[in-house]
Amino acid sequence: MNIDFTPLMAGLLVMVASLLSLRLGISVAILEIIAGAIAGQLGMKPAEWMLYLANFGGVLLTYLAGTEIDTRLFKEKFMASFSIGALSFLFPFVGVFLLAFYIIGWSHSASLIAGVALSTTSLAVVYSVLVETGLSKTHIGKLLMAATFITDMGTALALSILFIKPNIYTVVFIISSLIIISIADRFSHRFFEDPKFQNKVVEPEIKYIFLLLLAFMYFAKLGEGHAVLPAFVLGLLMARHFSDTSETREVRNRLRTVAYAIITPMFFIVGGLRISFPIILTFWGLFSILFAMKIITKFIGVYFLAKKYIPGGSMYTTLLMSTGLTFGTISSLYGLNAGYIDRAQYSILVGVVLASAVVPTFIAQKWFMPVHSEDIVDINNGNSNHD
Repeated sequence: MNIDFTPLMAGLLVMVASLLSLRLGISVAILEIIAGAIAGQLGMKPAEWMLYLANFGGVLLTYLAGTEIDTRLFKEKFMASFSIGALSFLFPFVGVFLLAFYIIGWSHSASLIAGVALSTTSLAVVYSVLVETGLSKTHIGKLLMAATFITDMGTALALSILFIKPNIYTVVFIISSLIIISIADRFSHRFFEDPKFQNKVVEPEIKYIFLLLLAFMYFAKLGEGHAVLPAFVLGLLMARHFSDTSETREVRNRLRTVAYAIITPMFFIVGGLRISFPIILTFWGLFSILFAMKIITKFIGVYFLAKKYIPGGSMYTTLLMSTGLTFGTISSLYGLNAGYIDRAQYSILVGVVLASAVVPTFIAQKWFMPVHSEDIVDINNGNSNHD
């Protein structure tokens, strides 16, 4: 009898990471990545269902992050979020490309892939950390998520403009995404406000959201795109539905519960499983140089602007903006599948991406958490002293 022990192992990793997070006070996302990395070195491979659930988890986290954005604050602080997010993308992209092409000696296409992959900021990691630490509702948290979205938008556009050749299915993906977002924006309030759907054990509101996200994933796969960006826009537009009444706010809380129980942990664990320690150890010098370049260029691009716009959390903002995961992995995988980079280059880039999800986050939480009341004032109750 051949019994697959992967589901049991996955469940064990999720539980252990959660218990350690509570005990150590470290983000569970970090511990799930580490748990996945250790399990991967012991021979665990991601099953097909884990890969799909991980993709869905990344899309779901991005959607939830969109629902946390304060659109009023985003408009008021557009210059701050746009400038931080834009330079957070531009400096690492240019810096890593120049390093890879002129110093390391990679090909032009491989260097561009490296620049795109290491320019990212992980909205999934940033959102998870902010929710766990209670900062998602604060001035720092909202501005940080908005800037992260700008960075990822730059990464997605760079990958599309430089490499992806649009076809009819790409057009179908874009049009279908716009239609889904438009319909959901206009009619979702009827779904959330109808008493027939509220507080039911079958959770129709959550299933409705899942259906929209699964539709994004289907058309994204068809058009060789990714559902993260339309999911974020959908969350941004539907944010008002989760703040109007206590019932709709409860829907978001239940959605978080479902997400954090098993869906989003698969996203982080599968990310950890992609790490190849033997390849990283073989090319330790190259790995260290690329990691250092990503962190240094992120610091140059973010810190000084963050000090201007978020003086109470400039280093915390810089460190979280240095994280990478979703788009970094996607860009690296695209480069591998298209033949722009080889397996060793892919492993190094993914290793750097995942290390950037763990190391800066750990340092930010351990030593640079905003602790002063004026730094964490709730936007819903009043304005920050740094406005």
